[in-house]
Amino acid sequence: MNPRPQTNPAAAPARAISTPAEARKLAEDLMEVMGGLLGIIERETELVRAGKLREAMRLEEQKGDLSRRYMITVENLKNAQKYLAQVSPELLATLRRHHDTFRAMLQINLTVLATAHAVSEGIVRGVNTEIQRKNIPSTYTASGQRAAPGPRNITPLSVSRSL
Repeated sequence: MNPRPQTNPAAAPARAISTPAEARKLAEDLMEVMGGLLGIIERETELVRAGKLREAMRLEEQKGDLSRRYMITVENLKNAQKYLAQVSPELLATLRRHHDTFRAMLQINLTVLATAHAVSEGIVRGVNTEIQRKNIPSTYTASGQRAAPGPRNITPLSVSRSL
């Protein structure tokens, strides 16, 4: 259960672009949202690399808000793509280049987060293995083989996911 109530604001309706000024405004909106989101993501990446997970988690709400704005703006841009290609192909090409850079930065962030996840999972598995090893008695069968532990010797590891 989430501690915060989930808000689901209605998605902004797709804006019809009919002038070059509206096209420019849409491009500026996308650049602004991508810039804000990149700032948050770069900060999150730095914090995770430094092991400051609590601080990184505090960025979650702001990152979610910017992500929603990004999705709405991209949807508006998709709806206006034909118009932009006719009226301002150079603006569309510029947006594509910036978006490619944006995706590359997102990939770096995802790699850092996946690495942090893998490392933390490895630590938890290592702790569990060590706990299990200490809890299981060292016994041998009559033939000198190591005896398999019984179910009562295996103690589950409990982990709190809240930091």
